[in-house]
Amino acid sequence: MSDATPRFLTLADVAEVLNVTVRQVYALVRSGELKGIQIGGRNQWRVENDQLEDYIRRQYARAEQAVADQPDDVTR
Repeated sequence: MSDATPRFLTLADVAEVLNVTVRQVYALVRSGELKGIQIGGRNQWRVENDQLEDYIRRQYARAEQAVADQPDDVTR
């Protein structure tokens, strides 16, 4: 089981995967955009691996929709 991916990730682990700060991950969890659980003492948050993958899928879908909503001839 040592090669298995852990079920729960720390906010630092999630931040590393998403290449963002721990503070940004904390804001996502607190807003409910990324589901997490609080365990133990203060600021001991964990995100289930499946929840992180679901969040990533939702962000891809959101990005695809944003691209689809843009007219083809828009220049910036």
